[in-house]
Amino acid sequence: MSGLALLDHIDALPSLQRVDCVSDIHLHAQDPATAAAWHAYLAAAPFDALCILGDLFEIWVGDDVLTADPAIDPEIAFMQHAVESLAALARRRPVFVMHGNRDFLLGQDFVAASGARLLADPAVLAFDARRWLLSHGDAWCVADRDYQAFRAQVRGAAWQTAFLAQPLADRLAQARALRQRSQQHQAAQRQAGVAPADVDADTAARAVAAAGAAGLVHGHTHRPGVHRLGAKGHRVVLSDWDADAQPPRLQVLNLDRQGGWQVRPLPCPALV
Repeated sequence: MSGLALLDHIDALPSLQRVDCVSDIHLHAQDPATAAAWHAYLAAAPFDALCILGDLFEIWVGDDVLTADPAIDPEIAFMQHAVESLAALARRRPVFVMHGNRDFLLGQDFVAASGARLLADPAVLAFDARRWLLSHGDAWCVADRDYQAFRAQVRGAAWQTAFLAQPLADRLAQARALRQRSQQHQAAQRQAGVAPADVDADTAARAVAAAGAAGLVHGHTHRPGVHRLGAKGHRVVLSDWDADAQPPRLQVLNLDRQGGWQVRPLPCPALV
């Protein structure tokens, strides 16, 4: 969104020994199990800082949801509660949030209410001698031309101004319809054996080199894994979160000050 101050560099203070990265939580009112896992993770806060690399919310139709009457729609009450939980964490730990392809309308009122800092995409995390490039990842899925055209449209000021001028209830209805079409498209692709779009490895490698980073962390593709990046680096792709999946997908990347890193699954509250 235009006019937002986006942080493109994080210098990890000496007091920070562990930084966690997550992506694609996709919080929404119809998935209480994932929301419960998320809130349990925030309450425990087993990290010194948290970086959320896009799509914290499944839909975000404008910051006016923060002050809307929660009786209008269950999704409004759900999002308000989610922001309150994030604010409670931000009073204890630094929290950084990056726009995703679902919640790119997070704005200044969200920043004020949550206490989080908004990250540019990409952004650099400097953790002692090691530099990590952080991204949501969708901008690098260059082969998906239909998506890139859609992304350019909805990230534009004209589209956002026109969309935000509509009544909140209409925006929620449009977002739900768009989500349903996306789910149907993904289901059709799986049925046809078509793999989800992936980032272009060369494009990502050039971005990492330009940033002087040794590693890359991103989400978006729902294709979790670790890939070699040059002679010594790695491209770490985070999973989406789904507590109802078998097994549950609740993946976190732990980074430590000594340069170590580990991708690990969180326990699902329903199973412990």
